[in-house]
Amino acid sequence: MSTPVEITWLLAAVAKGDAVAFERLYGATCAKLYGVVLRILRRHDLAADVMEEAYLQVWLEAGEFDPTHSTPLAWMVAIARRLAIDAARKPQPVASDEPEIIDEDEGPGSVPRHELTDDLKRLLSCIGRLEPDRQRMLLLAYYGAFSRDQLSAKLDMPVDLLRASLRRSLLEIERCLKS
Repeated sequence: MSTPVEITWLLAAVAKGDAVAFERLYGATCAKLYGVVLRILRRHDLAADVMEEAYLQVWLEAGEFDPTHSTPLAWMVAIARRLAIDAARKPQPVASDEPEIIDEDEGPGSVPRHELTDDLKRLLSCIGRLEPDRQRMLLLAYYGAFSRDQLSAKLDMPVDLLRASLRRSLLEIERCLKS
């Protein structure tokens, strides 16, 4: 685990769109956040969804962190905890296959930086070069698995503009990856 000073520095870098700092921040904090989320939800599938949403929110709101109000980890835990509580309060659809309920002992795993492929590192760097609004749109489209219509409604953006912006963002990422 990194020190609060290191995590604060990483949050400041993330606020500037630094994808490598975000990757390091994730590696340093995911076990703690996942543990909090998993204790609340007690289901891996829901916990994974909340973790994606929590880190997306951290990415988007890193510039709003104020070290005079709390420690960086406490700020991130508060985000994850709030999202987990919201998810726990939502009625869950009845599924034919019951999701696996986890034991208290089970914990998260993170991918160490040295195990990430060079391609993934380059991709994160290229995404980090996009404007913050376009990063959010792209991450929501990919990780949120929203249809264009759903994403359009969520972002309050016309579908045609969304489609064009997504296409432009993907082309920029493609050019970045080729250079």
